[in-house]
Amino acid sequence: MSETSPSIHTTLERGVLSITLDRPKANAFNLEMVAALQAALRRAESDQAVRCVLLIGRGNIFSAGQDLHEPEQIEGFSYRPHVQRTYNPLVLQIRRLEKPVLAALNGAVSGAALGLALACDLRIAADTARLVVGFLGIGLTVDSAVSLFLPALIGLGRASEAIFTNSSLDAQQALELGLVNRVVPAAELPARATEWAAELAQGPVRAMGLTKRALNRAMLPHLEQVLDYEAHLQDIAGRGVEHQEGRRAFLEKRAPRFWDYS
Repeated sequence: MSETSPSIHTTLERGVLSITLDRPKANAFNLEMVAALQAALRRAESDQAVRCVLLIGRGNIFSAGQDLHEPEQIEGFSYRPHVQRTYNPLVLQIRRLEKPVLAALNGAVSGAALGLALACDLRIAADTARLVVGFLGIGLTVDSAVSLFLPALIGLGRASEAIFTNSSLDAQQALELGLVNRVVPAAELPARATEWAAELAQGPVRAMGLTKRALNRAMLPHLEQVLDYEAHLQDIAGRGVEHQEGRRAFLEKRAPRFWDYS
């Protein structure tokens, strides 16, 4: 069974609900796309035929994160309510879904998309994948639980470097650091990811769900508070001159000049 929305496609086969992000050209998130993804995850929770979720991006990119054109189109836009409406619920849905969630990372993964990928239980990457935190490149702080997941996976020092320098990690670096579980040739990613998801779907999914509950309790007991505090800090950053310059630079396709605003 398959369903289609303007920004995502879902297909249910062999117990695997495949969710494909499809919003050309960078699969960047807008409100419509986030709402569709939230609905797909609700289906995954309620539908007993769904035993595993596979999240992948169409084309040669997973997702560039938030569409930066959207805030300019929303009167009185503020990051705190935006994040609380969009990415915070998505992260919580992924972590609370008592079924395995596998992210297949093709091409660039940045910003909020990185947070969602790290919230998944497992990650398989194409050898062409590039992971970049992205937020500080536009004068923002991190959200989507990146402040929690990234240091938990690679340590505080490496996480701080990745966030502050905004440098990208290629697939092999991500594998060595523990950000992804497997790396495969880009042409094989959809098939290999689907195969792995089908194997997970054949396993003891109920026990996996209880284990996921235990892992959340042991490793992520303050996830909700972290998400809320990130949203608070993002609102402060979003009103700052550094973000104004960062967003202008992004839209004008030039390097930001943050030093002019310190």
